[in-house]
Amino acid sequence: MAAKASGKQRPTKPVAGARAVSSRGTASSKSNGTSSGKPTKPAPKAAKVRAAPPDDLLEKREQFIQTFFRRGAELTEELIREDEQLRSRLGELERENAALRAHVASADAIRDMLVKITQLEKEKRELVSRATDASHTWSHSAERFAEIEAENAKLASLYVASFQLHSTLDLRTIVRHLKELLAQFVGARVLALYLCDEERGQLAPIASDGVPLAKLRRIEPSQGPIGEAWIKGSARWVEGDSTRGTLEAPAACIPLRVDDRTAGVLVVYSTFEHKPSFVDVDFELFKLLGAHAAAALLAARLFAIHGGNLPSLDAFTEIS
Repeated sequence: MAAKASGKQRPTKPVAGARAVSSRGTASSKSNGTSSGKPTKPAPKAAKVRAAPPDDLLEKREQFIQTFFRRGAELTEELIREDEQLRSRLGELERENAALRAHVASADAIRDMLVKITQLEKEKRELVSRATDASHTWSHSAERFAEIEAENAKLASLYVASFQLHSTLDLRTIVRHLKELLAQFVGARVLALYLCDEERGQLAPIASDGVPLAKLRRIEPSQGPIGEAWIKGSARWVEGDSTRGTLEAPAACIPLRVDDRTAGVLVVYSTFEHKPSFVDVDFELFKLLGAHAAAALLAARLFAIHGGNLPSLDAFTEIS
């Protein structure tokens, strides 16, 4: 216990006068060595012993350390806060930058879209213009096609009528063809054929359809529409409803001309209900019948008078 206690003893302060004693001893030893003629080793210096710092210095050091660490902690916290603020600001700037990029991209997209819309509007106007032109062209073509169809139908009707008139020299057949042509192409419901009786100066009915021939009487010159058509040599027809014609007021009167003479009159008293009025093709047919029917009737009559025999060759050679 005594050894342990001695090991824990604090160092004692140096005794005054020890340095003097040591120096004296050293001096004596040097003198002794000199006197003996042998060099002596210098004695080791005594270790310096530092004095313990006072309590107020320790307290100041502790305060400085605490202040230093507290200031370091505060600076660290400030740096952390500034870092967080900078990070937050950086995030905001990145978001603003992204928004600006998106806005710029959106603006570019909108600008490109506006350019595209302008181009599409231009193409649309061009297409509409071309479609309008095509529609007008198609309408004109359709109208022209309808006109051509009507002309073809008219020509076909006139060809059939001409062929029917000149395909035979039999008088009865020609009269029957006249009735059929007027019924099919003009829609005649009641009609009659008058020929000129030059000896009496009258028109005599020789054929009829839809009305008995006995009910028809001879026509004097300038007597009613039929007599006027005979004397003037011009066709007459009603402008309105052709279904309401009567024996006194027929719907159409067509003079049959041979050269400059009127050989007869073809009369359409009334038409069927499905043909309420005359049209252009009817007027063309009236002209054709007026120009060709009389010649066909006279040729058939002359052929019948000669017994159905062809004239001799001399009759044709005398023409020249």
